[in-house]
Amino acid sequence: MDKPHLWKTDVALSVDSYNDWFMRFAPKAYRETRKETTKQVESALRLTRNLTDISPNTLKEHPEILPILRMATAPPIARDRLIGLASISSNLVRNMELNQRISPKMEEVTVIEELCKIGTLILKLADVDIFPWLENEHQPLESEIHRAATVVADRLCGAVADPIVRNAQERRQLATIRHWLEHRGYKHVKPASVAEFHEMQVETFAFHLNVPVLLEGGRTKINIPIDIAIMPKKKAQNGLPILVECKSAGDYTNTNKRRKEEAVKIAQLRANYGKDVCFILFLCGYFDSGYLGYEAAEGLDWVWEHRIDDLAEFGL
Repeated sequence: MDKPHLWKTDVALSVDSYNDWFMRFAPKAYRETRKETTKQVESALRLTRNLTDISPNTLKEHPEILPILRMATAPPIARDRLIGLASISSNLVRNMELNQRISPKMEEVTVIEELCKIGTLILKLADVDIFPWLENEHQPLESEIHRAATVVADRLCGAVADPIVRNAQERRQLATIRHWLEHRGYKHVKPASVAEFHEMQVETFAFHLNVPVLLEGGRTKINIPIDIAIMPKKKAQNGLPILVECKSAGDYTNTNKRRKEEAVKIAQLRANYGKDVCFILFLCGYFDSGYLGYEAAEGLDWVWEHRIDDLAEFGL
């Protein structure tokens, strides 16, 4: 953070590194997700007798199929569009999609009525180009069902393409740091085995560890999720591990939208554990000088993935 004369070169190298990974591995991650999603769509088709019978009982027992059904219409409809067109409860739809359940607080009669509206609307708007048997009233062939499931899976994956790539990139970043640490004698431990994060054994690291903090006022306690906690060979004076946040980005826009997230985290950590808490970013992708300047002003330092050996500068 104190070497701005290096930022421009490292930004360019980081963008190249991300783009190289994306071209080689992102399509594979997308294909694997689409393959799994196709199986889920095929399962939903079996439950609805290939979209000919979307009964309230089926929707009640399998609320997780609702996003699939939305993508089976022409045109595919967003969640809020479904709520508006069917004139149904937004809480019902959001619970079905986000929590994969129906709230027990809703009256049974109301639930059945609302689910009937959903089934009727989906059947009315069903894409007959994808599901030709609905128009021709013939028994679909297995090849037709699989083709239809693949198209719907494409639609589903297209709606969540960014998270698919982001999750694949996060897994890769964690694996990269794990390899670097284990090569230097560090041992991976599970978060469940860490009672207190500041009591980690030296030369150990954990992924996705929750660090407790008290918010302003000291009454509300929350957990801050940390991607990687590393206790170095020689503990710091404050006895705390090094906390690492993995960040990747495929464009400049999103990074500048999200740059305040890290600033909030470091402020909360310092308020609870002192100004010397070590919280660093592990960056790969599109992080420009605007983003870096903002984080530097907040006292946040970082390591570029293409310069991973810089982690050694933190005593690792």
